[in-house]
Amino acid sequence: MDHKPPTPPDAKRERRATVARPPWPMKRLQFTEEVHDIKRLLRAQKLRTVCEDARCPNISECFSRREATFMILGKHCTRSCAFCAIPTGRGEPPDPEEPRRLAAAAQALGLSHVVITSVARDDLPDEGAGHFKAVVDAIRERSPSTTVEILTPDFHARDDCLDVIARCDLAIFNHNMETVPSLYRAIRPQAKYDRSLQVLAGVKARRPDVATKSGFMLGLGESDREVLDVMRDMRDAGVDILTIGQYMQPRKRNADVDSYATLERFDALREAGEELGFPLVLSAPYVRSSFGAAEAKRALEQVQRHTAH
Repeated sequence: MDHKPPTPPDAKRERRATVARPPWPMKRLQFTEEVHDIKRLLRAQKLRTVCEDARCPNISECFSRREATFMILGKHCTRSCAFCAIPTGRGEPPDPEEPRRLAAAAQALGLSHVVITSVARDDLPDEGAGHFKAVVDAIRERSPSTTVEILTPDFHARDDCLDVIARCDLAIFNHNMETVPSLYRAIRPQAKYDRSLQVLAGVKARRPDVATKSGFMLGLGESDREVLDVMRDMRDAGVDILTIGQYMQPRKRNADVDSYATLERFDALREAGEELGFPLVLSAPYVRSSFGAAEAKRALEQVQRHTAH
C-alpha cells in the first residue's frame, strides 16, 4: 500500500490557495422558521447535535425534515482529530438527566428513527458505553416503535464496553473508519485503524441481527488503491452499510482539503462497493455518516434482503 506523508505547513498554505473548487454545486444553508423551531426545542431540553457542533453542510436540509443526530456526553472531546470541529478538552461528568431529555425531544419531534453519537470520552471508566445504553433504553421506553442508530467512538475495542453496546436495542450500529491507514497519524492521531475494524467486527459478532455501518471521507490525500483496501477490510469486518462523502474543512484550524472528488469518482466507488458485496453503498459529496428516517428504512430493507439471500 502506498503511503503519503503529511503535507508541511508552507505547502499546506500554498495548496489552500490552489485547490480547485468542487466540481459540483455547493449547498447553501437556509435557516427557515422550522429550523429555528428545532433549535429552540434543543435549547429548551439542553441537548446538542453533531449537525451544529460539527458544522455539517446538511443541517438546514435535515432540520427542515425534522431530523437530527443527537450528540451526548458533553461538548468537549478527549481526542483531537484533524478533520473535526468539536473542541478538544476535559469532559464534563455525564448528565444523568440527558437520556430522559433526549427521549422527550425525540418524541416531541415525532422521530421514527433516532441517531445518537457522542464525543470520545476516554476519561470515563467505561468510556461512555453505559450512557449510550441509558439513552437508547430511554428512547425505546418512551417511543417503542422508533428505531435507533448509534454512532460511537472506538471504546479502545474493550470487550466490556462492546458487551454493553451489544445489549442496546438497536437497528443500526455505526463506527466510522474516517480515512485510510497512512493518514491516521495526521488525521486521527489517537485512533488505530485495526482497532476500529475490531470494533465493527466485535459488534457484528455479538449482534448479527443488527445492521453495521461505517464510512470514510475523500479529499484528505488518499489514493484510490488505499480506498479500495479500506473498503475490502470493512466488508471483511462485516460492515453492511458503507457511506462515502467529501471532506470539507469546518474551521481554519482543521486539516486542509487536499482535493475535491468528482461525481464520477463517487459513482465508481459506489459500484466497487456493490461488487465487494455491501448491501448498501451511499457515495456522494454530501453523504455523511448519519441519515434520516427514510434512508434508514431503505438501508435496513436492503440489508434484510441481502441477508435473506
